[in-house]
Amino acid sequence: MAFFKIILYILSILALLTVLIPFVKKDFWMFRVFDYPRFQKFSIIGMLTIIWIVIFPKTEVLFDIILMVALAISFLYLGYLILPFTPFGKKMIDEVKKSNGKECLNLLVANIYQHNTNYQKLLDLVEKRNPDIIFLLETDQKWLEGVKSLRKNYPYHIEIPQENTYGLLFYSKLPIKHQEINYLIDKEIPSIIADVEFDNEVVRVYGLHPTPPVPQENSHSTDRDAEILMIGKMAKEYDKPCLVIGDLNDVAWSYTTKLFLKSSELLDPRRGRGMYSTFNAKYKLLRWPLDHYFVSSHFRLVDMKVENHIDSDHFPISICLLLSHEDEENKMEADQEDKALVEEKIQAGINDEPL
Repeated sequence: MAFFKIILYILSILALLTVLIPFVKKDFWMFRVFDYPRFQKFSIIGMLTIIWIVIFPKTEVLFDIILMVALAISFLYLGYLILPFTPFGKKMIDEVKKSNGKECLNLLVANIYQHNTNYQKLLDLVEKRNPDIIFLLETDQKWLEGVKSLRKNYPYHIEIPQENTYGLLFYSKLPIKHQEINYLIDKEIPSIIADVEFDNEVVRVYGLHPTPPVPQENSHSTDRDAEILMIGKMAKEYDKPCLVIGDLNDVAWSYTTKLFLKSSELLDPRRGRGMYSTFNAKYKLLRWPLDHYFVSSHFRLVDMKVENHIDSDHFPISICLLLSHEDEENKMEADQEDKALVEEKIQAGINDEPL
């Protein structure tokens, strides 16, 4: 029993550290990576709390009591943070049924994993889902060749194949009235802007794939955060129907994403519905939401779905939206402190000076 208790001590302290580390608002990857597995931490701490209560219900050891209380508080805290991404949370965007005669904007986002060569699985999904817009990430020249048949049904496209896992392919059935390819932070990491004609209006689509804060990619989240927040500022200034889509390499509940929502005043269709985890497709117990749709308040949600596996480490994710009148009720708003932090993080990314 003594050995078991030592193991329990070690596991409990490590679990508590994973909850405390994200409170350090530094960009170093070791702090930011613990933003990702929030549901996993919630589950593990819940199990540890139950084990302590069941096996040591009458302990009088002060350290044991403190540990049990800390675990219980952490469990409740994580549950509070997870709640908005469950059906019990408040929805940011209303759900509507597809009405006759009203066009639905269908989009498909897929990080295809550059080293995946099963092009046909992606093409089969496109044929089945029949989206209006397809946004493919991690696409190199081989992937461009593998899916170039899409040009037949998607005559409007932006193709930026790259060999560094940051290539982008954008295909649209809708006319592209204006397009931009930007390198906002890194000269090797592109993002796009595409204005598409839909339902007698112009809808702006921002597509991006910033670097993740992991040692083999980027030791800090500075570049990622700056790019996300720069796009958020653009969306706020645009002030017309728009979407931000792509693999943001950040989870829906991170403080950066929350800051993005406040500064952009866009809405997250996940909230009040579920996590819609898209990564990692290969490990069921290690999944979280990395691929996103954020929409302006002009839209209503018809459907959103995590699609079947295409041999990538990400699941594709699709969405169907209707254009409606602008509804500002559920927007988050940035205060002066938030705005100052946004500018600070953007400048840190531009100057390559991690915070």
